[in-house]
Amino acid sequence: MKDEKDKNRMARKQTTEMEKELSKSMELGTFLNEHKETFISYEVADVLNEVLQKKKVTKAEAARRAQMSDIYLFQIVGGRRRPSRDRMICICVGLGCSLEETRDVLRKCRFADLYARDRRDAVIMFALEHGWGLEKLNDALYEADEETLV
Repeated sequence: MKDEKDKNRMARKQTTEMEKELSKSMELGTFLNEHKETFISYEVADVLNEVLQKKKVTKAEAARRAQMSDIYLFQIVGGRRRPSRDRMICICVGLGCSLEETRDVLRKCRFADLYARDRRDAVIMFALEHGWGLEKLNDALYEADEETLV
Protein backbone atom coordinates (compact mmCIF):
# COMPACT_ATOMS: atom_id res chain seq x y z
CA MET A 1 0.00 0.00 0.00
CA LYS A 2 2.84 2.38 0.82
CA ASP A 3 4.45 1.66 -2.56
CA GLU A 4 1.19 2.57 -4.32
CA LYS A 5 0.95 5.87 -2.41
CA ASP A 6 4.58 6.65 -3.28
CA LYS A 7 3.86 5.95 -6.97
CA ASN A 8 0.80 8.21 -6.88
CA ARG A 9 2.76 10.97 -5.17
CA MET A 10 5.53 10.66 -7.77
CA ALA A 11 3.04 10.68 -10.66
CA ARG A 12 1.40 13.82 -9.27
CA LYS A 13 4.77 15.50 -9.01
CA GLN A 14 5.59 14.62 -12.60
CA THR A 15 2.15 15.76 -13.72
CA THR A 16 2.59 19.06 -11.89
CA GLU A 17 5.96 19.54 -13.57
CA MET A 18 4.42 18.74 -16.95
CA GLU A 19 1.62 21.25 -16.33
CA LYS A 20 4.20 23.95 -15.57
CA GLU A 21 6.15 23.12 -18.72
CA LEU A 22 2.94 23.10 -20.76
CA SER A 23 1.94 26.53 -19.50
CA LYS A 24 5.39 27.90 -20.40
CA SER A 25 5.54 26.17 -23.78
CA MET A 26 5.18 28.33 -26.85
CA GLU A 27 4.65 25.47 -29.30
CA LEU A 28 2.18 22.62 -28.71
CA GLY A 29 3.80 20.25 -31.20
CA THR A 30 7.17 20.64 -29.52
CA PHE A 31 5.68 19.97 -26.09
CA LEU A 32 3.82 16.88 -27.32
CA ASN A 33 6.94 15.53 -29.03
CA GLU A 34 9.19 16.17 -26.02
CA HIS A 35 6.79 14.36 -23.69
CA LYS A 36 5.57 11.54 -25.94
CA GLU A 37 7.09 8.91 -23.64
CA THR A 38 5.43 10.48 -20.59
CA PHE A 39 1.81 10.40 -21.73
CA ILE A 40 -0.30 7.61 -20.34
CA SER A 41 -2.70 5.65 -22.47
CA TYR A 42 -5.02 2.93 -21.25
CA GLU A 43 -7.59 0.90 -23.10
CA VAL A 44 -10.92 0.38 -21.32
CA ALA A 45 -10.72 -3.35 -21.97
CA ASP A 46 -7.26 -3.59 -20.38
CA VAL A 47 -8.32 -1.59 -17.33
CA LEU A 48 -11.44 -3.67 -16.84
CA ASN A 49 -9.63 -6.96 -17.33
CA GLU A 50 -7.10 -5.88 -14.71
CA VAL A 51 -9.86 -5.09 -12.21
CA LEU A 52 -11.68 -8.37 -12.92
CA GLN A 53 -8.47 -10.29 -12.32
CA LYS A 54 -7.67 -8.34 -9.13
CA LYS A 55 -11.19 -8.89 -7.75
CA LYS A 56 -11.19 -12.55 -8.88
CA VAL A 57 -14.62 -12.20 -10.46
CA THR A 58 -15.74 -13.85 -13.69
CA LYS A 59 -17.11 -11.74 -16.51
CA ALA A 60 -20.52 -13.39 -16.15
CA GLU A 61 -20.63 -12.64 -12.41
CA ALA A 62 -19.47 -9.07 -13.01
CA ALA A 63 -22.24 -8.58 -15.58
CA ARG A 64 -24.86 -9.90 -13.16
CA ARG A 65 -23.62 -7.66 -10.34
CA ALA A 66 -23.50 -4.63 -12.66
CA GLN A 67 -27.04 -5.40 -13.86
CA MET A 68 -26.06 -5.65 -17.52
CA SER A 69 -26.11 -8.39 -20.11
CA ASP A 70 -23.22 -10.82 -20.39
CA ILE A 71 -22.90 -9.97 -24.07
CA TYR A 72 -22.52 -6.24 -23.40
CA LEU A 73 -19.84 -6.77 -20.73
CA PHE A 74 -18.02 -9.30 -22.93
CA GLN A 75 -17.96 -6.70 -25.72
CA ILE A 76 -16.49 -4.11 -23.36
CA VAL A 77 -13.87 -6.52 -22.04
CA GLY A 78 -13.09 -7.56 -25.61
CA GLY A 79 -12.54 -3.95 -26.65
CA ARG A 80 -15.47 -3.87 -29.09
CA ARG A 81 -17.64 -1.45 -27.07
CA ARG A 82 -16.95 1.52 -24.85
CA PRO A 83 -19.27 1.91 -21.87
CA SER A 84 -20.63 5.22 -20.67
CA ARG A 85 -19.32 6.71 -17.43
CA ASP A 86 -22.46 5.51 -15.62
CA ARG A 87 -22.03 1.97 -16.92
CA MET A 88 -18.39 1.96 -15.83
CA ILE A 89 -19.48 3.08 -12.37
CA CYS A 90 -22.05 0.24 -12.34
CA ILE A 91 -19.28 -2.22 -13.14
CA CYS A 92 -17.06 -0.81 -10.40
CA VAL A 93 -19.88 -0.94 -7.85
CA GLY A 94 -20.74 -4.47 -8.94
CA LEU A 95 -17.13 -5.53 -8.48
CA GLY A 96 -17.02 -4.04 -4.99
CA CYS A 97 -14.42 -1.43 -5.91
CA SER A 98 -13.55 1.17 -3.33
CA LEU A 99 -13.96 4.88 -4.04
CA GLU A 100 -10.23 5.14 -4.76
CA GLU A 101 -10.30 2.15 -7.12
CA THR A 102 -13.35 3.53 -8.95
CA ARG A 103 -11.75 6.94 -9.37
CA ASP A 104 -8.62 5.26 -10.72
CA VAL A 105 -10.67 3.27 -13.25
CA LEU A 106 -12.55 6.39 -14.35
CA ARG A 107 -9.33 8.36 -14.74
CA LYS A 108 -7.57 5.61 -16.71
CA CYS A 109 -10.59 5.25 -19.01
CA ARG A 110 -10.69 9.03 -19.55
CA PHE A 111 -14.03 9.56 -17.87
CA ALA A 112 -14.77 12.51 -15.62
CA ASP A 113 -13.71 11.92 -12.03
CA LEU A 114 -16.30 11.77 -9.26
CA TYR A 115 -16.75 15.26 -7.86
CA ALA A 116 -18.03 15.76 -4.31
CA ARG A 117 -19.51 19.17 -5.19
CA ASP A 118 -21.82 17.46 -7.66
CA ARG A 119 -24.85 16.19 -5.74
CA ARG A 120 -25.27 13.00 -7.79
CA ASP A 121 -21.57 12.19 -7.61
CA ALA A 122 -21.64 12.81 -3.86
CA VAL A 123 -24.30 10.10 -3.49
CA ILE A 124 -22.21 7.73 -5.60
CA MET A 125 -19.08 8.53 -3.59
CA PHE A 126 -20.91 7.92 -0.31
CA ALA A 127 -22.17 4.56 -1.59
CA LEU A 128 -18.69 3.52 -2.70
CA GLU A 129 -17.19 4.56 0.64
CA HIS A 130 -19.78 2.47 2.47
CA GLY A 131 -19.62 -0.57 0.19
CA TRP A 132 -23.20 -0.35 -1.02
CA GLY A 133 -24.38 -2.53 -3.85
CA LEU A 134 -25.91 -1.19 -7.03
CA GLU A 135 -29.50 -1.63 -5.91
CA LYS A 136 -28.99 0.34 -2.69
CA LEU A 137 -27.05 3.02 -4.58
CA ASN A 138 -29.81 3.41 -7.16
CA ASP A 139 -32.40 3.64 -4.38
CA ALA A 140 -30.34 6.40 -2.74
CA LEU A 141 -30.04 8.27 -6.05
CA TYR A 142 -33.80 7.99 -6.57
CA GLU A 143 -34.50 9.19 -3.03
CA ALA A 144 -32.13 12.13 -3.57
CA ASP A 145 -34.11 12.98 -6.74
CA GLU A 146 -31.06 12.25 -8.91
CA GLU A 147 -30.82 10.17 -12.06
CA THR A 148 -30.20 6.52 -11.27
CA LEU A 149 -27.33 4.59 -12.82
CA VAL A 150 -29.57 1.90 -14.36
